[in-house]
Amino acid sequence: MPTFRALFKSFYSLHRKTFTNSSTHASIAAARVKNRGVGPDRRHFKEPPSHDVYLSTKMISSHVENYRLADALHLFDETSEKDTVMWNLMIKGCVTCGNLDMGLRLFNEMPEKNVISWTTVINAFLKYGMIEEAKGLFRKMPVRDTASWNAMVHGFFVNRRVEEAIKLFEEMPDRNVISWTTMISGLDQHGRSDEALSYFVKMVGFGVKPTSNTFSCAITSCANVQDLYLGRQVHGHVLKLGYVSDMFITASLITFYANCKQIEECAKAFNEKFHPNVVVWTSLLTGYGANGKHENALGVFSNMIRVGIIPNQSSFTSALNSSREIEAFDWGKGIHCGAFKMGLENDVFVGNSLVVLYTKCGNILDGVAAFKEISDKNLVSWNSIIVGCSQHGQGEWALAFFTQMAKTGLNPDEITFTGLLNSCSHSGKFRKGRQIFECLTRYSKVEVKIEHYACMVDILCRSGELDEAERLVKEMPMEANLSVWLALLSGCRGPQADLEIAERAAKRIFCIDPKCGAAYVLMSNIYASAGKWNEVARIRRKMKEVGTVKQPGYSEAFVCFG
Repeated sequence: MPTFRALFKSFYSLHRKTFTNSSTHASIAAARVKNRGVGPDRRHFKEPPSHDVYLSTKMISSHVENYRLADALHLFDETSEKDTVMWNLMIKGCVTCGNLDMGLRLFNEMPEKNVISWTTVINAFLKYGMIEEAKGLFRKMPVRDTASWNAMVHGFFVNRRVEEAIKLFEEMPDRNVISWTTMISGLDQHGRSDEALSYFVKMVGFGVKPTSNTFSCAITSCANVQDLYLGRQVHGHVLKLGYVSDMFITASLITFYANCKQIEECAKAFNEKFHPNVVVWTSLLTGYGANGKHENALGVFSNMIRVGIIPNQSSFTSALNSSREIEAFDWGKGIHCGAFKMGLENDVFVGNSLVVLYTKCGNILDGVAAFKEISDKNLVSWNSIIVGCSQHGQGEWALAFFTQMAKTGLNPDEITFTGLLNSCSHSGKFRKGRQIFECLTRYSKVEVKIEHYACMVDILCRSGELDEAERLVKEMPMEANLSVWLALLSGCRGPQADLEIAERAAKRIFCIDPKCGAAYVLMSNIYASAGKWNEVARIRRKMKEVGTVKQPGYSEAFVCFG
C-alpha cells in the first residue's frame, strides 16, 4: 500500500483548481455578504417600486434571501397592492432574519390570513421554543390542514416534548407520509427506535407508500436497535421500489449492517450502485472502523482519494481513528497532512482525533501542537489532551491544561476527573489528588464512578496510606470491582508492604475472578518480598491448578483502570 502522503499529494495536485475555486467562491460570497446590496441589483431595487405584485414579490424575496430585511420592509410598505402570498413571504422573512416581533405585528395586521399564514407563525414560535404560544395559536386556527398538524408534531419533537408529539399525532384527522416520517424520525432521534419501527410497520399496514426519506429513517432505527431481520426486509423494499440510487438510503444501509456486525453486507450495499458522494464512502469507512477492520477502513479512504472523492471532516476523523487503533503513525501523519491542505486542521472533530492519535502513539508534543490548532475547543478536546498527558506521565501539563479549561467556563465531566486523578497518581502529586477527589465527591455535580475510586485508592497506596485506602474501598457507595481490589493489592508491594491487607484484597479478588493472573503474580511477589517461600510455592501450584499463565509485561496502569 503506497504511503498516504504521496497518494494525497497527487490527488491535491489534480484537484488544486477545485480547492482554489472553492476558496475563491467563498471569498466572493463573504464579500457579497459584507457589502450587501452593492451592485446592479441593488441599484435596480432603488428605483420606484412597480405596482406589479408579482415583480414586487420577487424583489422582496431577493432582499429576504440576502438578509436585507430593512430593504424588504421598505419595499413592502411602498407596495400598494399586496396579496396573501406577499404577506406570508414578508412574515416568513422577518422570522428568518430573526425579527419575530415584526413578523407577529405583520401577522396581526394581515387583512386576510390563510392556513399558510397561521402555520408560518406557529413554526416561528416552535423555532424559538415558545411552545405554549404555538399551542394557543394552533387551537385558534379557523382551518387546520395536514401541514399545520405536521408542523406541531415536528415542533414538539424539536423541543423534546415527545409525549405531546405522540398524543397530537394520534389525534390527527388525516395523516400523510410526512406525518408518519416525522414520527419515525422524531422517536428515533430521542432514543425510542423500537417505537419508531412500530410506527413504520403501522404506516405500511395502512397502505401509505414510504418515501426515500421514510426508508432512510426506518433503516437508521433498525441500525440503532440492531434489528437485522426487519432491516433486511426494509432493504428488500428499497430494492423493489428502485430507491437504491438514493445516497442517503445507501449510507443508512451501510451503517445499519455495520451496527449489526454484518461487515460483508456493508460492502454489498456499497457496491449496489456507484455513488460519487462523500457521505456514502464515509459510511463504509466508519463501518469498517466500528467493526475493527481498520486496514479495510484505510483502504476505503485511499480509494476515495484515487477516484476523486473529496473527504470531509467525518472522513478524516474516521481515518485518523483507524490509524490510531492500529498505531499506523505514518499513515496518521499523512492524513494529517491532507487535512491541513484542505483547511481542516482547525476543525474540532479532526483536531480531537489528531490529539488522541499522537498521544496514543507516544508523541505528546505533536499531540499538544494539534490541540493548540483547534479553533473552537470542546470538552472532548480538553479531555483528550488531559488524558493524553496523564498517560505519558506529564502530570504538570495535565493540571495546567485543566486550569486553562476552567478559565473557559467549561465544566469537567467524569472523564476529566479520571484523567486528573490518574495524572496525580503517576506524577506523585498525592496531595493534589486528594484535593481533586474531594472536589469531585463534595462539590462537583459529576456522578462519582468506580473508576474514580480505583484512581483514589491507587493514590492513597502510592502515598503509603494503605489503611485509609482499604477503608475507602469498604466505605464505597457501590460494590468494589476487580479494578479497585487490584489497585489496593498492587499498593501492598514495596517498602510499605502490608501482608494482611494484601491477603484480604486477594481473597476478594479470587471471589470475583478465581483465575485472575494479575492477582496471583502480585501475591507471589509480595510473599517473595516477605521471604515466605512456602507461600510463593503454594501460589504457583494454585496457578497451575486453575490454568492461569503469568502475563508478560504486567503494567500498573491495568491495576488502576482494570
